[in-house]
Amino acid sequence: MKSTIPDTGVPITPSATNGGDRQENRQDNRHEASLHGEILLRLRDYVVEGNIPDGARVPERQLCEMFGISRTPLREALKVLAAEGLIELLPNRGARVRQLSQRDLEELFDVMAGLESLAGRLACEAITDEEITAIEQLHYEMYGHYLHRDMHGYFQANQRIHESIVAAARNETLKTAYANFAGRIRRVRYSANFARKRQRWAEAMREHEAILDALRRRAASELSDILFQHLRNKRVAAIEHLAEPHEDTPAAP
Repeated sequence: MKSTIPDTGVPITPSATNGGDRQENRQDNRHEASLHGEILLRLRDYVVEGNIPDGARVPERQLCEMFGISRTPLREALKVLAAEGLIELLPNRGARVRQLSQRDLEELFDVMAGLESLAGRLACEAITDEEITAIEQLHYEMYGHYLHRDMHGYFQANQRIHESIVAAARNETLKTAYANFAGRIRRVRYSANFARKRQRWAEAMREHEAILDALRRRAASELSDILFQHLRNKRVAAIEHLAEPHEDTPAAP
């Protein structure tokens, strides 16, 4: 019996209908990815900025109404926040905001201090002039938010500065470890700016002036020390804020 399979390959030309369907599918996928990213950003900010108390259950129904979404995209975003360490997923019982003890904070901030210290040292060896310029722009953006007492904007720019220094270190292992631990303390790192025993927000701004100055000069040892102390000071403020009465906690702007 003669085979019906051709000796040479014949290119398959998709019909206009199939091609159109695939294009529509790609557009739908891009839209879904964009929507997922927006929900994730809004939910992360909502948790980080302390709108749900430490250890409290995540109010899924309320959040769905607030964001105008169904339970499915919300739960997908919660899975990401759980992987970042901001929340805990409870089997068949939803999720709750992760609550860190003083010992947890001490250990996590010490690890982050070591990682950022190393990142600063390595960044000074590899960073480009263009990257320094971009960090300078973020710094002045952050300073503008500080002057307007806009904690949300300040914190977003602040985190991008730290992430930019880590990226400039050109070390993927360090970058992965940093991202893992950064997610777990992002919420308390935000709230530490409200510690009242010290003017932590102003103190942090001055420390960032020193960080930028050392980075411009590519002073590796100096930047490494500044970043380590910056995280140590943040640790002290975070623990102080943790000990403050909940009802006296200032609301985020």
